Amino acid sequence: MPKRVQSPSSINTYKQCPRKYFYQYILKYPTKENIHTVRGNIVHEALEKFFDVDLGKIDQNSFKKELSFYLKNLFDACWVGAAARLQRLAIDDEAKTHYYQESVQMLANWLNTFFNDMDNEIKAHNLTLTAAFNKLKPIALEKEYKDAELMVRGFIDVIQQDGDDIILMDYKTSKSSEIKDEYLLQLGIYALLYEKQHNKFPKKVGLWFLKDKPVFINVTPKLVKDALFQIEQIHFSTESDKISDYIKKESGLCKWSSGQCDFFDICKKNK
Repeated sequence: MPKRVQSPSSINTYKQCPRKYFYQYILKYPTKENIHTVRGNIVHEALEKFFDVDLGKIDQNSFKKELSFYLKNLFDACWVGAAARLQRLAIDDEAKTHYYQESVQMLANWLNTFFNDMDNEIKAHNLTLTAAFNKLKPIALEKEYKDAELMVRGFIDVIQQDGDDIILMDYKTSKSSEIKDEYLLQLGIYALLYEKQHNKFPKKVGLWFLKDKPVFINVTPKLVKDALFQIEQIHFSTESDKISDYIKKESGLCKWSSGQCDFFDICKKNK
């Protein structure tokens, strides 16, 4: 069998439960959206569009206030644009309001940090507001990378340049701001994909935990080596098309108080 194109998500799904991987990535059974993925998409879209702002239309005397309104209006438009997706979710209006307000707070937290970074650039380098904004503006957003040799793909949320150094970053709307193993894998794969295309490793990779703060780590040989090992392992482990080669890994992620795995019922039938 030819190798399948993998991603950080598919690899982490296999590690969580090989049988779940089989249903999702080999049989390609549909999965249901949930509030966390939909909300995450909306927040990502608003942050991506934020940097398209026409600074020429922003009053320099009320720069921060106007950018705050701009981002809030962007988010509202994205939220309304996702109305059909939100409607299909099995949550009530009270829960939707909670996630809406929580998302607004996340974006305000991100923007306050961005403004602090702007102030630091202005003081350190005597820049104008516009010059500081443009210096902090990412060189690329939501960019797909795919490597034919590694047979891996990924979408990098933010590519930032700091002098000669490149920094890759991913936005997270999760509760915890801990860099877990699945995040290290994701960041290691991003570093590999970037190097494959640009012949240069990024200096740092990081996660912007929107409820808290950005966290960065240096790109080290170990981070890269571990990611390569995981890529090799997933290709080796997913050569088969037989369900019997994908064991069930039962855990609390099969069924919980408020929901269950998308494949719980069919998995129960297939011993």
